Amino acid sequence: MKAKFGVNTDMIMVKVIVVAVLVIIMLFPIRMVISLIEEREDSQKAVQNEISQKIGGVQRITGPVLVLPYLTEANKIGYSYCLPDDFKVNGDINTEARKRTLYKSLVYQSNLNIKGSFSLPCLDKLNIKQEQIQWDDAFILLGIPYLQGIKNKIVFNLNGKDFDVQPGVNDNTIIGSGLTVNITIDPSVSKFEFGFDLVLNGSEGLYITPVGKESKIHLKSPWETVSFSGDFLPGEKTIGKDGFDAKWEIFDYNRNYVQTWIGNNDLLKQSSLGVEFKYPVDQYQMTMRSVKYAIVFIMLTFVVFFLVELLSRKRIHPVQYLLVSCALVLFYTLLLAISEHLDFKLSYFISASATVALITAYSKTMFKNIKQACMMGGFLSILYTYLYIILQLESMSLLFGAAGLFIALAIVMFALRNVDWYKKKTTSETDIEKAAEDKVDNYMP
Repeated sequence: MKAKFGVNTDMIMVKVIVVAVLVIIMLFPIRMVISLIEEREDSQKAVQNEISQKIGGVQRITGPVLVLPYLTEANKIGYSYCLPDDFKVNGDINTEARKRTLYKSLVYQSNLNIKGSFSLPCLDKLNIKQEQIQWDDAFILLGIPYLQGIKNKIVFNLNGKDFDVQPGVNDNTIIGSGLTVNITIDPSVSKFEFGFDLVLNGSEGLYITPVGKESKIHLKSPWETVSFSGDFLPGEKTIGKDGFDAKWEIFDYNRNYVQTWIGNNDLLKQSSLGVEFKYPVDQYQMTMRSVKYAIVFIMLTFVVFFLVELLSRKRIHPVQYLLVSCALVLFYTLLLAISEHLDFKLSYFISASATVALITAYSKTMFKNIKQACMMGGFLSILYTYLYIILQLESMSLLFGAAGLFIALAIVMFALRNVDWYKKKTTSETDIEKAAEDKVDNYMP
């Protein structure tokens, strides 16, 4: 026969209510920690934006686009647009970390070789006659949002002839910011091959619009922490300790816009492929993810203290619960502050070790028992280790979190399996009341 533990139900209910109120109260400092993380993250973004304005932000290369001006029936200038038949980009991207005060920004320099070919559009499809075209006023547009990021003298070669590149765009209905190449078109030539080199600085990401009827893009970099985004993923890619190597092959029927048109073309601005450069660990995102488990940590720790109090019949004051919960919340502030100076893994280890040591030492004063204090330290060590595993497994964090809570609940239910919750008073209290009743009966006539 296993012994059943009798409990004073009224006292237990009071303690449960007090502990629940403490948990609710701790939501306020947790909210303050979240606000602090958001504030520091906003400060980092402000520094990154400032660096981006000087070096170059997310670069998005659009073009080249051949523009043929023509005279309309109203004797006004209109523009017809033509995209390349084939479009090839080969690029090497080198990254560098720029730091200002406590905040870092990742910048890059891309060395791009761009080449391809144009063929004159079928003017009949555009309802334009050949004599309407202003062949001497033709130009080519190249879209680049942050022109301060250009670090080389661009020489645009068209059919073996070099053309100078001018800043700004003659017609901004297609491209808002970029360069213009003024050229002269010989209508008797059917194909125009182009090529140029572009050394371009930027930050965070590099995007390219696949303007060719057939576009082949090859990008590589020694930076390995990247994500591929945009409308197209690479057909071939390798990511390892030596960086990444990615290739795209896009055809015109993979996009939702045509090769030649007149008027505006918003779809051209929306179609792109590219790569985003990231730090291996963003301390603010990791700290924010960890603080989401703060209330669960507090509840589980309170449950353990409550079990010790219930099973060992040692009373723990609500103030002691409050102090322990403050130490648990302070862990996240320590983690945030230290991770701004050290690696996140080391910061987590230091913060978790300090918190576990503090609560373990304080548990010794509460329990008056070294074994129980060490058990509390072991419990917290397992808890923080489990949290670190969850932080590393981003895609599996929900599954591991739910499984952990289920196991924790099962352990609590097992520990309380022999508790007699319906017993109102302890044995000593019952004996005292029975003796008092017997004494009253003896005095009755």
